[in-house]
Parts: sequence; structure tokens; C-alpha cells
Amino acid sequence: MAIVAFGGEETFEAHVPLVIVGAGACGLVAALAAHEHGVSAVVLERDALPWGSTSMSQGFIPAAGTRFQEQLGVVDSPALMAADIQRKNGHQADPAIVRALTEASAGVVEWLADAHGVPFDLVEGFLYPGHSRMRMHATPRRTGEELMGSLLNAVEAAGIDLLTEAQVVDLHVDGTGRVRGVTLERPDGSQESFGCDSLILACNGYGGNSELVARHLPMLKDALYFGHEGNQGDAVLWGEAMGASLKDLGACQGHGSLAMPHQTLITWAVMMRGGVQINREGRRFSNEHGGYSEQAAKVLAQPGGMAWNLFDRRIHLAALEFEDYRNAHIAGAVRTFDSLEAMAADLSLSFEALRETFAEMQVLAESGEADAFGRAFSSKDLLEAPYHAIKVTGALFHTQGGLEVNSQARVLRQDGSPFDNLFAAGGAARGVSGSGDSGYLSGNGLLSAVVLGAIAGREAARQLGCDSAA
Repeated sequence: MAIVAFGGEETFEAHVPLVIVGAGACGLVAALAAHEHGVSAVVLERDALPWGSTSMSQGFIPAAGTRFQEQLGVVDSPALMAADIQRKNGHQADPAIVRALTEASAGVVEWLADAHGVPFDLVEGFLYPGHSRMRMHATPRRTGEELMGSLLNAVEAAGIDLLTEAQVVDLHVDGTGRVRGVTLERPDGSQESFGCDSLILACNGYGGNSELVARHLPMLKDALYFGHEGNQGDAVLWGEAMGASLKDLGACQGHGSLAMPHQTLITWAVMMRGGVQINREGRRFSNEHGGYSEQAAKVLAQPGGMAWNLFDRRIHLAALEFEDYRNAHIAGAVRTFDSLEAMAADLSLSFEALRETFAEMQVLAESGEADAFGRAFSSKDLLEAPYHAIKVTGALFHTQGGLEVNSQARVLRQDGSPFDNLFAAGGAARGVSGSGDSGYLSGNGLLSAVVLGAIAGREAARQLGCDSAA
């Protein structure tokens, strides 16, 4: 990956107004937004099938003030959502970006539903850690794969050019920092070049680059990476070479509930509905309601880097709403026990420790007091036989730091001024999760991908319209 100095004499094989690097949710939504504003774009994707990180997620997009919420009596607002995001990240995110995303969120979700047929509905029944309202919007199967399928259908229906097996290897940049074009490489090593008037980087973060992970996320350098292998930090490396401002490179989304050895994501709804995590000693070690991102490091710190999700039939039946959970169940990841004694024997746990763990939860529910980790229990959520258990580990899903952008998704230089025609969104851009692993509020990743992606596409199109008018 390199920056190639543009001297004005290069010739490109083709020219398009807008090039978008990456065909995940971010790039596809950016292309749809630009198309709506009358600008032709070409989306360049390194893989043969454009699935990316989005397809590995549950596809939940948080949005405030949508008609989907209104239909179910959920009263929400961008201000409430912004407060939740900032409270979770310790007020470390750029308030202007948080405001831009939350204020645009409802409009983007409804636009995708109405103009492009994405079949959203509101995820009900529980609140993810840190959210004060039910505001997760998802497709019926609750998978990122289904969301990607809907977006790909929309891009095809709009007639937007999408080139796969087209890895961008070079950016051509002139002396003023203006991007003039890109060079892409095919699997056989052949190269093609495109000139462009604007460029959107939608190629995610650096989670698949072990060197960058070790440098910026040392606490997760040995964690299983459960993101897309193509997330090699291209945008970060290009930006660094161009003198762009990079922010919050220590921010990430981990997850403390990846089924092993099946490597299937287990929804955190299991914890939010009353489940707990114990280590191989049979004891809890954290507040499971604190957040699933920071839970990754806590699970990895346990003996063997493993834990057990414990829950009951009530929670099991509710979790079957999620396709990933159904797949884990079919694969045999979910074990069932009629008693604590049977569970302890089968999982090689201390029965005495396990019994003490359950007794403590009972006492806490009766007293109304929180435990040493800060979690409170209610009688209605206490676990009852038959019990279920899933062996899990902590994993790194994707990074949250990147190129600093303004509220129009324009990439900023180190002095705070914007590059003329360079935009970034999704994992390529600085997110709203602060500077570490504990600031991630559920849905922050797709919030940045989908909503900031829409903003990037719209603003690039507007800039091109202004440029052509001038």
C-alpha cells in the first residue's frame, strides 16, 4: 500500500467522479447516498464476495426517533442517544460527530427501508448495556449477512458499479494533498488505474493487522480475531503517509462471548436477560452488564482464557430469536443440565464454588443490593433448572480508531484543516467509542458505518456538484 506522487502527467485507464474503497455496509450505503444525489460512483472491493465485517455482525443499527420505535411506543431522541454514547465512552468522542450521527440516524434507517427495501424492525425485549432506550434496528434474521444481502440488492437495483477482486494498492495524490486516482490490483497481479474527483475510504480498520494490533491494542494482541481478514489498516497507513490526523487508535470492539470451539457469536442478550459468566473455578469474575466489548479482556484474563455462559430455559428460548444462537445450538455448543451437581461434574467445576455463586445471586436478589462488581439481581431474572452452559472466549471484532473526520466525513490534516476531496467513514474513520475497549456502546460500529457512510456519500456528491457548478 503506497501513496504515489501525482505529477500531472499520469494517465488513468478510466475516470469516475467518485471512487469508494470497500464494499461493506459503509461503502454500499455511501454509494447509495451519492447515487441519490446524482453522482456516479464505483465501489472497489478486494474480495470475490463483498461481505466484510458487517456480515460477521448481528447487523444491529442504533437509531433514535424512528417510526419503528414510535409504532412500539418507544420514546427516544437524538439527544438521549448522544448522552448514552458519551456516557459509555467517558465523553471522549468528538461531540460534533456524535451529534451528527445521532441526529441523522433515524432518517438514514427509514431511507434505507423506504427507498431501498431493507426490512428493518425494532429489536425488543431487553436493553443492551449502556442504552437507555430500545433503539436497535435489524433485519428479521438478526444477522449482518442478511443486512449485507439487502444492501447488495439495493446497489444492484440502482445500477451502481461494484468491482470485486479489486484491491486498491496505491493512492495517487498531488502536492496539495488532493487525491487524483487509485491503482487496483487483481488476483493475477495485473493492475488497473482509475482517476477520480473524490475518494471515500470505507475499508474498515486494522484488526487483521497483527503488528498494528500489538502496537495499539496490547491487551488484545493474543485474542482471537473474529473480524474480516481484509481489515489490514489500509486507511490508517494511507492517512499516516498523507499527514492526516489519526485519533483513538487504542479504541476497539471486543466481545466476551464467542462460543468455542465453534467460533460462533453468542448474543449478549443472554447476559442482559439474567445470564452470568463463570470461570473454570465456578465463580463469577465481573459485572456482565458492564458491556460486552470490555468483557473480552476480562474473559481472556481467566484461567485458560475461557469462561462459561450460564443461563436457563427462559433465556434459551428468547435467544433462539437470533440466528447465530440457533446455529450454535444446532452445532452442539449449548449444553443442558438438570441440576448444579450435574453441571459441576460435567464441566469439571467445583460444586461448592458453583453453589456459592448461585446462593450469592439469591441473596442479592432478596436484599436488592449490588454485588462487588456493581451488578444487581432481580428475583424474576434468577436462573432456574434446567440450566444451560456455553464455553466462550474473548475476541477482537474490529477497531474503532482511525482517520479523524469532521461532521461532513471529510478527513482532517494534523492542523485540523480538511483534505480537498478525501472522505472516510466506518472503521476507516475515528469512531465514537473513546480511546479504549470500554467505551464501545453496542451498535457503535454499524452506526459509524451506515450513518457516517450515508453522510460521506451525500457530502462527496454535494462537493462534486459544487465543483462542477464552479
